[in-house]
Amino acid sequence: MRIAFVGKGGSGKTTLSSLFIRHLAAGGAPVVAVDADINQHLGAALGLDETEAAALPAMGEHLPLIKDYLRGTNPRIASADTMIKTTPPGEGSRLMRVCEDNPVYDACARPVELDGGAVRLMVTGPFTDADVGVTCYHSKTGAVELCLNHLVDGPGEYVVVDMTAGSDSFASGLFTRFDLTFLVAEPTRKGVSVYRQYKEYARDFGVALKVVGNKVQGPDDLDFLRAEVGEDLLVTVGHSDWVRAMEKGRPPRFALLEEPNRDALRRLHTAADAAYALRDRERHTRQMVHFHLKNAQSWGNERTGTDLAAQVDPGFVLGGQVTASV
Repeated sequence: MRIAFVGKGGSGKTTLSSLFIRHLAAGGAPVVAVDADINQHLGAALGLDETEAAALPAMGEHLPLIKDYLRGTNPRIASADTMIKTTPPGEGSRLMRVCEDNPVYDACARPVELDGGAVRLMVTGPFTDADVGVTCYHSKTGAVELCLNHLVDGPGEYVVVDMTAGSDSFASGLFTRFDLTFLVAEPTRKGVSVYRQYKEYARDFGVALKVVGNKVQGPDDLDFLRAEVGEDLLVTVGHSDWVRAMEKGRPPRFALLEEPNRDALRRLHTAADAAYALRDRERHTRQMVHFHLKNAQSWGNERTGTDLAAQVDPGFVLGGQVTASV
């Protein structure tokens, strides 16, 4: 299943996504963790030092390889050069799975050991000074969107994406690619403003959204969040000595995380599993096609010199059939 963590900058979404990843790994679940934030901090939150985090391969730098692999023998795609970030899969496309080895993982994923378990970590790559004026961060997250468009995942398998802050993900269809989105909100007016934006825009696309209240210090904070987000509030998280030690680079064993916070992670886990059971594969595929046609018309056709609408396979539903990787 696919889970996104979103929120304004400084809300604690990277910390909470890393805790959730640790929780899943501690239970033995297979996990692919993806850092899709413009500020790349997930590796450090998972315990990598600065050198290790800086050495992680950027997905954006391997986009030609990703396109060439996922294209497979799909006759609707003339060449990898005509694939854009929203290109949907069709008959003949190679589909990725959480528990497999493939050239994309070989090039872009690295194992991270977590208290005896391990997860695959992938990163989009940082937005650098060299990018200013010549590109935008959406081109980097395009590699994530393309992989998710071609990903077949099952129950008990998890892809956890730490998204870019705020509502930037609305610039593409990436925000619709998840079974459940956890929006991390502080108990402040600014903290819930992103929630309102996300809720309003996502409503038309059936995006499942739950709020995780962070930095909640007492009843007043809890009452504020309940009044602002209503039944979308799933859990709250308060001060954590374990997290403070982790942020200093000296995390204790994960089993020593405070019980209230462990309980909050269990509730996130339960909510994610319940959301997967409600997955509508046909709707997800229609949304892929919707955003692909939108991008094709606005810039893709001109950029590639191709009618990208022809890439859509009308009879294909992602996950609706078993397609072997080749």
